[in-house]
Amino acid sequence: MSVHAESGDFVDRARKGWAQVRPDLDVASIEVMGRIARIGALANHRAERHLVHEGLTRAEFDVLCTLARSGAPLRASEVTVATMLSGASTTKNADRLARRGLIERLPWEHDGRVVLLRLTVQGQELVDREFPRFLERDRQMLSGLSASEQAKLATLLRKVALAAESSS
Repeated sequence: MSVHAESGDFVDRARKGWAQVRPDLDVASIEVMGRIARIGALANHRAERHLVHEGLTRAEFDVLCTLARSGAPLRASEVTVATMLSGASTTKNADRLARRGLIERLPWEHDGRVVLLRLTVQGQELVDREFPRFLERDRQMLSGLSASEQAKLATLLRKVALAAESSS
């Protein structure tokens, strides 16, 4: 057994530390929320590391994937909502992606002040190449769970996500 397995994960060590310095606090919520945050940070770091060869950030890849799965051009505000980026960040990422020829801006027929974002052929090819690799990295991270365990975890996390989204 590795040293990490014997001493638990990051959250186990954090709880132990809090128990020593603030035994009056109930830190049970970090069993879930701390792990969600930690796993998310690790997944993002891993994605960033693997996207660097394409010259992309994770945020840029999220913009590309949002456009790829939409099936139609989207307003920048729709991309902002889907990616949870700020409006300014969406604009910055869209500018960079457009300069690289991965997306294009189109006027919106209903309102000339609104610009739509659409993947180019080059952008679609990049998503088609990188998204399966992204999914494989996710599968590797979940490989310690059976299909049934993954389904149960997905159901529980959906409940947490719905509660979080309704309270934001």
